[in-house]
Amino acid sequence: MPQTLPDFSNSVKLKYVKLGYQYLVNHILYLLLVPIMVAILIEVLRLGPDEILNLWKSLHFDLVQILCSSFLIIFIATVYFMSKPRHVYLVDYACYKPPVTCRVPFATFMEHSRLILKNNPKSVEFQMRILERSGLGEETCLPPAIHYIPPTPTMEAARGEAELVIFSAMDSLLQKTGLKPKDIDILIVNCSLFSPTPSLSAMVINKYKLRSNIKSFNLSGMGCSAGLISIDLARDLLQVHPNSNAVVVSTEIITPNYYQGNERAMLLPNCLFRMGGAAILLSNRRRNRSRAKYRLVHVVRTHKGADDKAYRCVFEEEDKEGKVGISLSKDLMAIAGEALKSNITTIGPLVLPASEQLLFLMTLIGRKIFNPKWKPYIPDFKQAFEHFCIHAGGRAVIDELQKNLQLSAEHVEASRMTLHRFGNTSSSSLWYEMSYIEEKGRMKKGDRVWQIAFGSGFKCNSAVWKCNKTIKTTTDNPWSDCIDRYPVHIPEIVKL
Repeated sequence: MPQTLPDFSNSVKLKYVKLGYQYLVNHILYLLLVPIMVAILIEVLRLGPDEILNLWKSLHFDLVQILCSSFLIIFIATVYFMSKPRHVYLVDYACYKPPVTCRVPFATFMEHSRLILKNNPKSVEFQMRILERSGLGEETCLPPAIHYIPPTPTMEAARGEAELVIFSAMDSLLQKTGLKPKDIDILIVNCSLFSPTPSLSAMVINKYKLRSNIKSFNLSGMGCSAGLISIDLARDLLQVHPNSNAVVVSTEIITPNYYQGNERAMLLPNCLFRMGGAAILLSNRRRNRSRAKYRLVHVVRTHKGADDKAYRCVFEEEDKEGKVGISLSKDLMAIAGEALKSNITTIGPLVLPASEQLLFLMTLIGRKIFNPKWKPYIPDFKQAFEHFCIHAGGRAVIDELQKNLQLSAEHVEASRMTLHRFGNTSSSSLWYEMSYIEEKGRMKKGDRVWQIAFGSGFKCNSAVWKCNKTIKTTTDNPWSDCIDRYPVHIPEIVKL
């Protein structure tokens, strides 16, 4: 029998070929300019002192020409620096850590479900199957009003939860940053499903006695991606208000939105959503540059609301019995995939290295001209980012993004562990994930972070941050008392 040829892909280290290609394309400008500069320098060194002096004398400079040239250079530099966007820095942030008394182990959750839905055992069984596959752990928390049987979703209880979460996060932020309430110039609060009068932003202003000329905003109904919408709004405001501090508060109030009906599509949020909140300090003050943790690089927002299916895939409505709940469509993951694709198309050219953009362009041209059946090239976003914070909306969301973006288990570790420890905390989940990476000691100076969030409407929003300094572990982190236990193994199914 003839000897079989070795597998070429195994015998040759193709990864080194790809690394060489990436280095060549990403540094092509330097590789072309350096030889030219060296050649010019060699030619200049070959000239004698007399030849160099004669060359200098042959250049006739007039005083008027010098003054005009200097003025032109100064004018161009002034226009450039005046039109250049102001840098926006993330000075620090704080995440709310619920008390132990609010914890809801699986056994407690299922016992309450059986008592609340005692006339519909199929709904109880459905919730149990969802919880078994959810990826949540035994330490997630629900607000006190939900612990009652039956739950007491009153306005007073909802305000109590809002005050507990928001004030705790704000107090922690003020303590960590040393910021005085009177130094807050811009306040943005986002909470999708609880929008009382006066607003939550007014509640914060009243509690901390903020200035009367503060620019305050209250965002509602914008889903789990509202946190990044608030960051985008703060960035725009900081562009037109120099030397200012902006505080963003992201949360979701669970108390008034716990569904007590029998519609399966509306029972899903009960199994996934948990207490949580975060307060973030952004600033464009130059003196904050040295102590800031991150610098905001890009924010990209994608809205698919023009499509009817996308608009209704996460919808608040009444069931047949008149009970209000959030209905999640079966098409949710497909719609999220389309929104992500549109978002990636926009953010890719902003962040991907030239080597990945060239490969993507060549594949696209090849499919258009030669063979439409060619497999599309998925850019390697690991070349653009060191860390990924994917919204912990559920195990299926994280699995799908890991598969589509070809990420490793370590890249999605922060998202999975956040879902396990805190559950889906809506718009604040991204900050629990960022906090996890910091507490693990993985965030180094120069690292780039990609935050990806999805929300009703349907929206996919991204934010890109660059780390200003190597971040040390602290004791005021929501992970401080449990980080040594993580990461943990999360089985596909937890039998209850």
